[in-house]
Amino acid sequence: MTADNTGPTIFDVVVVGAGLSGIAAGHYLKALCPTRTFAILESRQAIGGTWDLFRYPGIRSDSDMFTLGYSFRPWTSNSTFAPGPAIREYVNATAREEGIDQHIRFGHRVTGAAWDSQQARWTVTATTGEPGREVQFACRFLFFCSGYYDYEQGHDPSWPGRETFGGLVVHPQKWPSDLDYSGRRVVVIGSGATAVTLVPDMAATAAHVTMLQRSPSYIIPMPAVDRIGTALRRWLPSQLSYRLIRWKNILMATAFYQYSRHRPERVKQLILGYARQLLGPAFDVERHLSPSYKPWDQRLCIAPDADIFRAIRAGKADIVTGQIDCFTPGGIRLTSGEEIAADMIVTATGLKLKVLAGASLTLDGMPVDLSRAIVYRGSMYSGVPNLAVASGYTNASWTLKCELVARYVCRLLNEMQAQKLDMCVAVNEDTNLPTEPFLNLSSGYIQRVADKLPRQGTRRPWRMYQNYLLDLLTLKFSPLRDGVMRLTAAKAAVPSSPSATGADAKT
Repeated sequence: MTADNTGPTIFDVVVVGAGLSGIAAGHYLKALCPTRTFAILESRQAIGGTWDLFRYPGIRSDSDMFTLGYSFRPWTSNSTFAPGPAIREYVNATAREEGIDQHIRFGHRVTGAAWDSQQARWTVTATTGEPGREVQFACRFLFFCSGYYDYEQGHDPSWPGRETFGGLVVHPQKWPSDLDYSGRRVVVIGSGATAVTLVPDMAATAAHVTMLQRSPSYIIPMPAVDRIGTALRRWLPSQLSYRLIRWKNILMATAFYQYSRHRPERVKQLILGYARQLLGPAFDVERHLSPSYKPWDQRLCIAPDADIFRAIRAGKADIVTGQIDCFTPGGIRLTSGEEIAADMIVTATGLKLKVLAGASLTLDGMPVDLSRAIVYRGSMYSGVPNLAVASGYTNASWTLKCELVARYVCRLLNEMQAQKLDMCVAVNEDTNLPTEPFLNLSSGYIQRVADKLPRQGTRRPWRMYQNYLLDLLTLKFSPLRDGVMRLTAAKAAVPSSPSATGADAKT
């Protein structure tokens, strides 16, 4: 690597990532911290993150746009679940119209960040431009809005005989722009949100689409257009109707989630009952649509206007449940001996998680092991100063939590500025605090890296409740100085704690 010898460019805040959460961070920094300078470092050459990266057929939101959209910018379409290009344009328009795009440095992939307690600042290293060239930025606060998965590659298992298959194999994360699958027999491997999105869209032009799954997921049919929301938008001013629709959806989603956790069997039977009504008695709902886990142990899949059910009922698609033995020249053979003919195979097998976009952290020269850290209020890591992470909900829209975290970061910045302080750090002094996994989901993409993720505590402020209403109260309205969050001057000593550089969290 060759370093830029001009010295680091200095900002008050460096934001990593220019997707939904990064643009939200830019908005709140401009609105709530107008005297602070900031830059957004984006590894790719475009705004939009997920919604610019994924280009597979039918790509759409699986959260309603009235909560996935920003609270400060109404979603003006009647479509509850928007296609990817519409979301990409929505994020781009927000950045353009607010001037946030002028703060973005494209083609800057952050590889590391080093904290210096004497100066109370981070030195952020990024690669850019010419291969192997490094540049550095110094900042008082570092805000990761880079999402949670690897943008370079998805999870793509290697099955026996894959090289013998005579057709095309493609992963949704690397979808070719000119791919024509019309008239082809397609097998989509997977049962998550991506597969449930792909199957009905591809079935419109393919000869036939088979969703091949090792085990089922919960699939819920939802109206593509919110009739109540449409009526509200027709009769009320846009800002007022948007707030009402947004809160209606937040409260309904929260109530459904809580009911699901308290009455999982009841909710499961409701979901399967809808499937039976839509697919008829000939379809084996118990085998293909009845998971072994409880609702919300994994994220639920949404079928707008029951699109996947309609494709199956029409004979354009089907679901096969079984284990793959091997690929063959003409398709896939299962361990049961059944063979599925295919001209094209889509490996919708999930994501690879990547914490902090793969960047390495050091504190005063000591490497940070995030698996030893405990998450504070779902937004910061114990023992790691002046650093926040925007992460969304597993049971609701990503943007809801990201906006709360962005506003909380601005509260911290303004408090430090008002008190002429330099550092904020969450300190856990309870060495007996029991902890549990950071995300209580059984999804494969989480379980594959569970030992590398931070953990959460079993009580506040270390517990993540996956509840927007609770987070709204704590992140927006609760006192900043809660006995855990320490705000200090640059050279003040910070008490040691079981943290990212200390002892392992108690499990």
